[in-house]
Amino acid sequence: MSSEDSWSEPLPVQEIQEIADKVKPQLEKKVDKTYPVFVAKKYRYRKNIVGARHYVLKVSVSNSTDECVHLYVVQMVIATPVDPELTKYQLNKTEDDPLEPF
Repeated sequence: MSSEDSWSEPLPVQEIQEIADKVKPQLEKKVDKTYPVFVAKKYRYRKNIVGARHYVLKVSVSNSTDECVHLYVVQMVIATPVDPELTKYQLNKTEDDPLEPF
């Protein structure tokens, strides 16, 4: 894998909750389900991509279980701000599942 295709190690949540909040309606529409809990836990980003930021996020979707979803999100980096786009997702994940690009 070249350095242009490398991903960060899993990182703790910082500013990533804002991105999770923006893609939540996209996921809910795709899976036809409402998530009252939607808390970002970890994320990774793809390094050295010109014109876009690529993220994988682990998001907790339950207070009573360790159920999570993994999200693949792309955010264009241009002069005019553009909302992030959910491009792929994986359901039925847990807190213990590794966060890997997919």
